[in-house]
Amino acid sequence: MPGAFHRNRRVSTIRSTSTTDEVLREVGSRINRYRLQQNRTIDDLAAAAGVSTRTAVRAEHGESPTLATLIKLLRALGRLDALDALLPAPLVSPLQVAALGRERRRARAKSSPRGRGPKPSDG
Repeated sequence: MPGAFHRNRRVSTIRSTSTTDEVLREVGSRINRYRLQQNRTIDDLAAAAGVSTRTAVRAEHGESPTLATLIKLLRALGRLDALDALLPAPLVSPLQVAALGRERRRARAKSSPRGRGPKPSDG
């Protein structure tokens, strides 16, 4: 299309077979794209997130950001809700609830034994 702006950047999908480094790079790349979509500088994002510029740059490069750093950056980008999609709350079926209830009953502390000392010797 003439005049259309196209990026030659491939969007990767995070798969269960992706290495840790691949996932970190992709997460960083997505943070970078969110920032650019909002036309924000890395310095602006870092300040809004309460992290150093170097920390924000390292996160965008996938250089092992902490979970706290990711949370701060996503919050500053207005994308904290993305974590819910990343790690949705597990659904518990009624059968699992029943099984958990049974396990809890079995895990109760036993009552202390009464009057079970050594028997007096007959003598």
